[in-house]
Amino acid sequence: MENTNINWIAMSDSAIVSQIGAFIKNERLNSNRTQAQLAKEAGINKWTLGQIENGEAITLLSLIQILRALGVLPLLDIFSIKQEISPIELAKKAQQKRQRARNKDNNTTKKSDW
Repeated sequence: MENTNINWIAMSDSAIVSQIGAFIKNERLNSNRTQAQLAKEAGINKWTLGQIENGEAITLLSLIQILRALGVLPLLDIFSIKQEISPIELAKKAQQKRQRARNKDNNTTKKSDW
């Protein structure tokens, strides 16, 4: 069985670009599409697609268009920002939470005749 773990940190920038290009080529071939077909679906030039598949740099916009055409755009989910609340903020919100309900009729105090 092949080791599929890639040490991205140890790779050079050009090696990462080559790996992304290999991924795109593999996905294109698995979906049984030519470079011309995928390039047309992505709205880019066939030369641009060939460039990334050969390990050359392309624009981020072109990469997104290619990933969308391949149907693998959810790979970018890793870039979503999750709103996380700090423990201190959570404790503050817990303190502000209502503990009791009051009857609206009892809120007004009557003046006595003294």
